[in-house]
Amino acid sequence: MIGSVKSSMRERLIEAATELFYAEGLRAVSVDKVIERAGTTKVTFYRHFKSKDDLVVAHLQRRAQLERDGITGAIAAADGSADRVFQLIAEQLGSMACEQGFRGCPFINAAAEYPDATSQVRIEVDTHRAWCKATFGEIVQPLGLSDPRGTADDLMLIRDGAMVAGYLDDADALAASFIRSARALTGSDTAH
Repeated sequence: MIGSVKSSMRERLIEAATELFYAEGLRAVSVDKVIERAGTTKVTFYRHFKSKDDLVVAHLQRRAQLERDGITGAIAAADGSADRVFQLIAEQLGSMACEQGFRGCPFINAAAEYPDATSQVRIEVDTHRAWCKATFGEIVQPLGLSDPRGTADDLMLIRDGAMVAGYLDDADALAASFIRSARALTGSDTAH
């Protein structure tokens, strides 16, 4: 019982932080503000997190898991078709990046606020980006491309661009642009 209470308070803190960090920025949100939003105390906060940066890392880990779940879900649903994976990712990017309140990629935002590449926050950003690139590489591997690693890097760049375009375009235009770009890189629409 006590373990589940601790776990739920930790989750409440991460949820409160995620809402605040995403809306206002990582550095702009104080620990006190997160504590107030979660309805707890400093003592409880520091029982779960040694520092604000530890909370930022937990927030990024949660966001990473959501993106990873989306990508792995697309891979599972695509039944071996790289083109279908890109279509599903395009749909997800379009709907997510064009939602009300969208403020860009949380990982790009975190990298901008934490320029020190040795900080735990940047390490978490780099870990997630490495996972995305490796996964894009796995998606394109069966296509027999001459440079699957370079293609994975290019797909990551397109994904990053889609996150920025979410501010400017509508969901359908963003999704269509992503799939056109992925197909142009990989020729996947002809390699079902």
